[in-house]
Amino acid sequence: MTFTSPRPADDATVVIPVPPAGAEPEPPAGPHLKRAIVVGSVAALLLGAAGLGAYVLTGDVPRGTRVLGLDVGNKSRSEAERLLADEFGPRAAEPVAVDLDGTPVRLTPAAIGLVLDVEATVTKAMRGGVTLRGSRTVDPVVRLDQARLEKALRAELDPKKITLKKPGISYAGLTPKPKYPAPGRTIDPAQAAEAVRTSWLTGAAARVPLTEQPPATSRADVDDLIRTLAGPAVAAPVTVAVADRTFTLTPRAIAKALVFRADDTGKLTPAVDGRKLRAAARSGFAAVETEPEAASITLNGGRPKIVASTAGRLVDLDKLGPALLAVLPEPGPRRVTAELVRAEADTTAADMAKLGIKQKVSTFTTYFTGGRRSPRSQNIITIAKAVDGAVVRPGETFSLNGHTGERTYAKGYRDAPVILNGKLEPGVGGGASQFTTTLFNAAYYAGLQDVEHKPHSFYFSRYPAVIEATIFYPTLDLKFKNTTPYGILVDTSTTGRSVTVALWSTKVYDSVKTERSPRRNITSPPTVHREPGPKCIATGGLPGFTQDAWRIIRKDGKVVKREKFTWRYDPEPRFICGKKPS
Repeated sequence: MTFTSPRPADDATVVIPVPPAGAEPEPPAGPHLKRAIVVGSVAALLLGAAGLGAYVLTGDVPRGTRVLGLDVGNKSRSEAERLLADEFGPRAAEPVAVDLDGTPVRLTPAAIGLVLDVEATVTKAMRGGVTLRGSRTVDPVVRLDQARLEKALRAELDPKKITLKKPGISYAGLTPKPKYPAPGRTIDPAQAAEAVRTSWLTGAAARVPLTEQPPATSRADVDDLIRTLAGPAVAAPVTVAVADRTFTLTPRAIAKALVFRADDTGKLTPAVDGRKLRAAARSGFAAVETEPEAASITLNGGRPKIVASTAGRLVDLDKLGPALLAVLPEPGPRRVTAELVRAEADTTAADMAKLGIKQKVSTFTTYFTGGRRSPRSQNIITIAKAVDGAVVRPGETFSLNGHTGERTYAKGYRDAPVILNGKLEPGVGGGASQFTTTLFNAAYYAGLQDVEHKPHSFYFSRYPAVIEATIFYPTLDLKFKNTTPYGILVDTSTTGRSVTVALWSTKVYDSVKTERSPRRNITSPPTVHREPGPKCIATGGLPGFTQDAWRIIRKDGKVVKREKFTWRYDPEPRFICGKKPS
């Protein structure tokens, strides 16, 4: 821009010329001429001021305005915004350097909601005063989420450095027990946010020291909460009215659900934990609620069929919690009203349909060693029923121990032979290993990933050598991972002499087959005499050996996987229940 200085005011003075000799002198200047002189002077002044204004106010942002060292003066709003965005935009995603009490930390701006508000920064720059000489600096408008910043910093900080002791209240039975607070060093969230806002985009690390702070809740506050809430809360039951029915929350149920949570500043807040309340008063809630039922898949006429989900009606815990908290300080009798809300099942028919469970992809059968009614066979039938209908989603790992839990008398399991310390002895759940082998082979021939399995220490001819598995809760488990893009339905069935596991899904592989090496390192069984009694089970003995097995998986006519399994079987001793002949 070219700038022309205005003429000085003195140059506007009107000069009256001297008349020639003999001429009539002109009359003196009248009021009109005087007015012209004044107007000319004012106009010149106004023109000078206008020129000066044009110098300092061209554009939306005053001349000489700088943001983080960048000159945005004399720019229009859009020009200034574009200049800031071009300069600092590429740097906005770079990690933020923080000196966290002496520990270097780097945080991503997105993780803490850190942004340069370009529009607000330019607006701030436009509102600044005029600068005739030099420049003026405008601080950028930087926004961040203080709560997210605090969380991110605490995740990086050694917890041992936080010495502020938080308060708390818990119950020993029905007696509230205080946990008193104490001052200590911790993060000041506001101070940390200001440090990050100030240092960001300058290249300097934001210094965030730990500061000595008192807890927001004092010792006296804790005592007051016990006197006014924690104590009275468990002094009497509370009746919950739901439509035309009621149930009772006992003091013990209240004690389990009433929690006192302290935040990082040491502020203690009481609340009713809805999940803990429902667990502590399960029978009461069950009397007024209807649980939703998830969609499932069953076999109907030899084909998978989806059973639609059904919605339930559950107590609205979000409303019950505050209502209950309001009456707990009061003396008995106490009563609150609760509402039932519609609760959808976690799994819908549409969810099940997406799993693509359409056809049988593998099946395996093993046979009982005794009749169906023998304790061993009954254990196999019991565990098979527990697994029947299980669905393994894509990417999930199935755990047999995790699915059935411990096999106990209460769950219907009986005593039958198990291998303990290299000897066959009666044990609860004996025979579960046969089902484990059956399930393992079904997963094996479906081409699923073997995560965990262990063959028996002795070889039993009723199982395929090497490709078999035992189980013992909780140390030995069977786990396999569904590595296909489809869900898997586990279907179990039994007859008078066998157990079968079939897996249903969508077929991924052409075939899965096994090739075995000859047995090697064959060893003969020793003879062992044992003390006669209920723990002694006589056996004929079996040789030990080592063998390899390869799982060969074909897809689209090609071998896509070849896995080697190797196992060494110990010789099973010939156990004789009786003293060794002298």
